[in-house]
Amino acid sequence: MDKNKKIAVEEIEQKEKLIYDVADKIWDYAELSLNEYKSCDLYCKVMEDEGFEVRKGLSGIATAFMASFGNGKPVIGLLAEYDALSGIPKCNVENKEHLDAPKLESSITSDSSAHGCGHNLLGAGAMAAAIGIKKYLKESGREGTVILYGCPGEEGCASKAFFARDGLWNNIDAALTWHPSDCNEVVTGSSNSCIQVKYTFKGVSSHASAAPEKGRSALDAVELMNIGVQFLREHMSDKARVHYAITDAGGMSPNVVQARAQVLYMVRSNHVKEALELQERVDKIAEGAALMTDTTVERIFIDGMSDTVTNRCLEKVAYKNFAELGVPVHTDWELNLAKEIALTYEGSDKNPGIGSSFDEEYAKKAASLRKENGSYMNDFLLPHYMGDAFEASSTDVGDVSYNCPTVQIHVASWPNGCPGHSWQNVACGGTSIGKKALLHAGKVLAATAIDLFENEDILKESLSELKERTKDGYNCPIPKGAIAKI
Repeated sequence: MDKNKKIAVEEIEQKEKLIYDVADKIWDYAELSLNEYKSCDLYCKVMEDEGFEVRKGLSGIATAFMASFGNGKPVIGLLAEYDALSGIPKCNVENKEHLDAPKLESSITSDSSAHGCGHNLLGAGAMAAAIGIKKYLKESGREGTVILYGCPGEEGCASKAFFARDGLWNNIDAALTWHPSDCNEVVTGSSNSCIQVKYTFKGVSSHASAAPEKGRSALDAVELMNIGVQFLREHMSDKARVHYAITDAGGMSPNVVQARAQVLYMVRSNHVKEALELQERVDKIAEGAALMTDTTVERIFIDGMSDTVTNRCLEKVAYKNFAELGVPVHTDWELNLAKEIALTYEGSDKNPGIGSSFDEEYAKKAASLRKENGSYMNDFLLPHYMGDAFEASSTDVGDVSYNCPTVQIHVASWPNGCPGHSWQNVACGGTSIGKKALLHAGKVLAATAIDLFENEDILKESLSELKERTKDGYNCPIPKGAIAKI
């Protein structure tokens, strides 16, 4: 490792206790999207204490922030997330009875919340990288700026897309991030774009038997809208998805014509432009349903996010640093714990890595590495997959990737095949397994950033690649005037 990267890595190691403390506190806070007030305040205080200049309230979002250090170009951004999910219990694995899946499932309540996606780790790892890079900038005297972006509401409002609408990503030269996962790899390929809109229909209540002709049913409008969308499914891309949930069925009395009803729609497609076009068709169906029932409809935009744009140039730099730094090493206690957790779900024998879903030879290599490793934790670095890949899930990192060169890594934070948004993820995120992952992620991101600070040609090449991949332009899914809300 060269001396500059060594400065950053050693600083991260020296600040280990502070970094772990932040991850533990945010795991305990488990605040839902746009309600991450304690988490935001904690990050802002820590970053101010570390010598960063902090600004809160980005894009009008109270729990968003940016913490910057340095001067001039290049400007490297690190992405932190810290929102939790509802409907998942907190699981303290130090108490072994909590590893009994049936008991855990029966304890889930509608008001429970926990970090089932590991965002307590994600944010702390990005913060670790920022702290390491700051040390490098200070000691080397190198011109440049590092910014930690606090991005709330990834699960519920897509703050990064709001930042994109407001031009925040246009001011940086590259963005680096990571996500907890079941394996160690550099992320590649695209994801689904996603748009959420809430439709509120309003009609006229009346006695459903004595005066049905005077009623105008909002629930009928919701049902007709749903039927219209069902017929639309035949005429959309095979990579498109449309989901819905009736959030207000109009009350509990069947003998009253429902005067109000509400449905929440989520439209996905492989490219944000296609999602926006599909969303327009869903809007028209809603308007048609209102016309058919003589009701009115109010359209409320909730959130939107774009597909991700691959950047092979940055992927190669990140992979080189990942290979040089290796992967987290786990103790016998941690490996036994991983095994105990893995036995609570199906799929712990699947082949890991993005490439395993698209390339048979890659899947065989991943299987061989798992066999050689001999544990439920994937304590090895997967090969860099260079083929085309697509994940049906969505992330607002996509909107960053359209506006500046962006790269993301995965670091093994729970056992192989662990289901997303699960109590198993929560459990690992509160243990040394998760903490080792976040610290290692911080080191890899910091080392990758230092290559960008030291080699201007990498940034030029990554920007050239971005311009080629986005030559048709960026279609922001966030309308002008929209406000982030849940």
